[in-house]
Amino acid sequence: MPELKIEVDPAEVGLDAGRLERLDRYLAAYVDDGRLPGWQIAVTRRGRVAHLAQYGHRDVENGLPSEGDTLYRAWSMTKPVTSVAAMTLVEDGTIGLQDPVSRYIPAFEDVRIYQRGPASRPVTTPVAGPIRIQHLLTHTSGLTYGFHGAHPVDEIYTRNGYEWATPPGLSLAECCEQWASFPLLFEPGTAWNYGVSSDVLGRVVEVASGSGLDDFYAARVLEPLGMTDTAFFVPPEKADRLAAFYTADPATGRAVRADHLGAGALHRPACLSGSAGLVTTLADYHRFTQMLLGGGTFDGARVLGPRTVRHMLRNHLPGGADLASVGRPVFSEMPTSGVGFGLGFAVVEDPAAAGVPASPGEYAWHSVAGTVFWVDPVEEITVLFFTQLMPSSAHPLHSRLRQLVNQALVD
Repeated sequence: MPELKIEVDPAEVGLDAGRLERLDRYLAAYVDDGRLPGWQIAVTRRGRVAHLAQYGHRDVENGLPSEGDTLYRAWSMTKPVTSVAAMTLVEDGTIGLQDPVSRYIPAFEDVRIYQRGPASRPVTTPVAGPIRIQHLLTHTSGLTYGFHGAHPVDEIYTRNGYEWATPPGLSLAECCEQWASFPLLFEPGTAWNYGVSSDVLGRVVEVASGSGLDDFYAARVLEPLGMTDTAFFVPPEKADRLAAFYTADPATGRAVRADHLGAGALHRPACLSGSAGLVTTLADYHRFTQMLLGGGTFDGARVLGPRTVRHMLRNHLPGGADLASVGRPVFSEMPTSGVGFGLGFAVVEDPAAAGVPASPGEYAWHSVAGTVFWVDPVEEITVLFFTQLMPSSAHPLHSRLRQLVNQALVD
C-alpha cells in the first residue's frame, strides 16, 4: 500500500503553513520530554493531503523511527468500521435498524436490567423492550466495559475476564452469550454508555451475512477502499512495522513500554473484536475518512449511499439530547456538552457548548490508545493523529489538536 504524500500546498486550500508548524512543534515537545514515543498526523482539505508530519519512534527501545508504513492498533477506531460494515447490510435489506438483536443472537431475548445490590448478587428486572440494532450503533444498549470500574455491572464484566480484553480462547459468539447473561445498566434506548455494543454488532454482522467478521470487512469495506494494511492482526512479514505499545506513568507522565498490552496484535485473535480489534496505518485509515467525507465513496469505490451516511451523522440520542445529558460520566477525552452521537460517531451539535472550535456536524471518534480522527464536512477537513499511548486522556492531546488545526485555517 502506498504511503500518504503531500498533495497540495497548504495555501491553495486555505491553510497557513507557518501556523501548521505550531501543530508540529507542540506535538514534538511531547516526544522530546518522553511523554510520547512517536506520532504521525495528516491534515487533508477538499480531498487533498495538505499537511503530513511524523516524529519520534515507533519503538523507542530499539531505535526504530515512526515511518509512513508504521502499523498502529486502532483500538476503538475499529468501531466506526464496524458501523459502516453493518450499514452495508442495512442497505442490502439484510438487517434493519429496528430489528431486535435477539433475532440474530437469541441469547439476548431475555436480558435484564440492574436495579441494586453488589456485583456478587445483583437484583434485576426484565427489560420493557428489546435491544435493537440501532441501540448497538448508538451505544444506548445498556451494555458496558469492565475497565470503567464505576458500577457493579462494570465489576461483573471484570470478574468474568472482560476488563480491557476478552478471556483467552473465547470466540466472539461465546463472548456474546456471556454478555447477554450480564445485567444491563439501563433500559435500552434511554441513555448512553460506552461498552461492548460494537462487538455485539460485529456478531450480528457475522450471523446476518453468514461470513466471519474479518472476511466481511475485507469484502465490503477494506478491499473496495484499498485498505490493504488493515486487519485483525499483523502477519509475521509485517511485524517489524508494528509500533510498540506504551502506557503513561501516572507519576511522571512519561511513556513506559507495555508489551503485555500490545502483544496480542501479532496473533490471530480467538475473538474478532468489532470494538477494538483492528490494526491499521495512517494511509489506510485516511482512505476510510475520505470515503465518509465523500458521502460513502472514494477513489471510484462506493461503500455506502450518501443518504445512509447522512443518516449516520445525525444525532440519534434519545430526545436529541447531548452526551452530557444522557451519557455516563466515564472515560472520554472528547467533550460531551453540545455533542450528540450518531450511528457510530460522536457528532458536534453546538460548538460553543462543546468548547471546541468546530463546525456543527463535525464527527469523530478516538481510542484509549491515543489514535483519533475527525471529519469536518463544513470546512471539508479530515484529521488523523496516530500514536500508541494508554490512556489517551493522560495528556490533553486531542483537544489541543483541534485548536491547533483550526487556528491554521485562514480562508
